[in-house]
Amino acid sequence: MKKTALVIMAAGIGSRFGKGIKQLAPVGPSGEIIMDYSIHDALEAGFNKIVFIIRRDLEQEFRRVIGDRIEKLAEVEYVFQELDDLPEGFEKPEGRTKPWGTGQAVLCCKGVVKEPFAVINADDYYGKDPFVKLHEYLVEEHPGKPAEGDICMAGFVLKNTLSDNGGVTRGICTLDEENRLVGVAETSNIVKSGEGAAAEQADKSLVPVDADSLVSMNMWGFQPEFIRVLEEGFVEFLKGVPEGDLKKEYLLPIKVDELIRQGKASVTVLRTDSQWFGVTYQEDRAAVVESIGRLVDEGVYTNPLYS
Repeated sequence: MKKTALVIMAAGIGSRFGKGIKQLAPVGPSGEIIMDYSIHDALEAGFNKIVFIIRRDLEQEFRRVIGDRIEKLAEVEYVFQELDDLPEGFEKPEGRTKPWGTGQAVLCCKGVVKEPFAVINADDYYGKDPFVKLHEYLVEEHPGKPAEGDICMAGFVLKNTLSDNGGVTRGICTLDEENRLVGVAETSNIVKSGEGAAAEQADKSLVPVDADSLVSMNMWGFQPEFIRVLEEGFVEFLKGVPEGDLKKEYLLPIKVDELIRQGKASVTVLRTDSQWFGVTYQEDRAAVVESIGRLVDEGVYTNPLYS
């Protein structure tokens, strides 16, 4: 079986969730966390290596809550996203506390990820279908596509990704006739509305958004050569950070969009009708617990998960 890795971005601070480490909050009937279900679905789909991107100060708690358990099921690696992990010639700006973003997070996997890999968020539930589709794409041969620019992405239906507890930011996708990504429009504060979905403006007015649009939920598939592209791009990013800007981030979707516009990447969008749910707000957790419980009752998952 071809080796494939699942890379889980779990270093986010999670400020909107409030106190506590939201990625490690139990949501399953036997104390499972959201990552448990993603890992279960990924292993079932054929992935056979798990890479956790975490903060070094979370390592002990992270291993206790999930890492030690997963090591019994698959090969596990840890990489650490640190503010001072910068290319030669660069130093962390005085006063910088914000992480460098998802692009740098995946770049932390250099030397560890040497196989085709998928990237997901730690606090999102994606469902089984997109893991199957990403894995199938990653193990297929795609003649004529340079490995570093051969990218796939799970495209979720917007209405399946909204929260009952507040606005969310989503990358609304534009596709060509061959389901390749043309561009992503980051749209903030999308809420449920009578028509399906709308972007709430500062004055509380609503601008309608097509609820059947496909959106990016940061679920990507890459070949290992892409890490070199991220490395080169991070240097260029750092050169362009204005002096005194302590919040600018090197973001994975923005880098991918840049590569598309430069003709250096082809992104195949794999549509999924899976119901996404996640813990953005503290109030979301109760809905996630209820949703997981329903999936267990329906026999989608066992209780305990790894019985």
